[in-house]
Amino acid sequence: MRTENNTERFLGWTRVDEGEVIAPHERLSWPRTVGIGLQHVVAMFGSTFLVPVLTGFPPATTLLFSGIGTVLFLLITRNRLPSYLGSSFAIIAPVTAATASHGQSSALGGIVVVGALLVVIGAIVHFAGTAWIEVVMPPIVTGTIVALIGLNLAPAAKNNYESGPVTATVTLVLLIASVALLRGLLGRLAIFLSVIIGYLFAFARGEVDTSGIDAAGWIGLPHFTAPTFTASVLPTFLPVVLVLVVENIGHVKSVSMMTGVDNDKRMGRALAADGLATVIAGSGGGSATTTYAENIGVMAATKVYSTAAYWVAGVAAIFLGLSPKVGAVIAAIPSG
Repeated sequence: MRTENNTERFLGWTRVDEGEVIAPHERLSWPRTVGIGLQHVVAMFGSTFLVPVLTGFPPATTLLFSGIGTVLFLLITRNRLPSYLGSSFAIIAPVTAATASHGQSSALGGIVVVGALLVVIGAIVHFAGTAWIEVVMPPIVTGTIVALIGLNLAPAAKNNYESGPVTATVTLVLLIASVALLRGLLGRLAIFLSVIIGYLFAFARGEVDTSGIDAAGWIGLPHFTAPTFTASVLPTFLPVVLVLVVENIGHVKSVSMMTGVDNDKRMGRALAADGLATVIAGSGGGSATTTYAENIGVMAATKVYSTAAYWVAGVAAIFLGLSPKVGAVIAAIPSG
């Protein structure tokens, strides 16, 4: 991997036309970068869209704030930490409970508080380092939390697969074959291409509901809701802060391992950026955000760690949130 030039502009990338690994400060040609960025959108979309569906939040609002949060994250981490901020599954239980007892606005208040606490923790980490977190939450603790999150999500994956087993199997086999056999740009776009072909296969089988597509407009603002702060529900949101800290630390560590660049100095910025994105999302009716493992998987498969691709993904998510028509097309993708 090529070494970063410290004199490079803040939002600049070194253009490269070849190389097995593309570093965060590098980028491919813009057409290729756009393709990789759209692949990140495909990777995050299912989970980011599912959380508001399960919690009753407007999906378009969540998607809009997800894109805004991603752009904000890139700016705060000085454009050197590739990450997408999608919906956090950790907030489902407290949001459901708060909504049932005091309404959706109280749940949004809890999300804002979670984000604010995460900003505070990020500031402490930025100035004091991560040693105290490693003492309070050693690998055995953080590893257990991450494992539990994965195990809790396993039934959802199983149910999604069972809802469309033929289409899901075809898409999965195509993805595995593409990653294993394709090289160059096609190999790096294997996930995106597999989902597109899977979508067309599902459409041919009559599994795509197009009724919402015809009714949706091309441009429109999503529904916004202001938060309220109810003291009785706020304690139920406190464990979410712990989960978000663990997820962010795990993401930064994973990126460091894959790229060979020590990003510990960016840990505080990453936590604060996710916290600020969560505050903004909760203030307007969106879900709490977190760094997404799905997009780490895309980077691991493509070896493209360029933050330019994440700028594409973030901006694309913002446009999707502002386009009911396009959002309806993607929402029609079978869950399997």
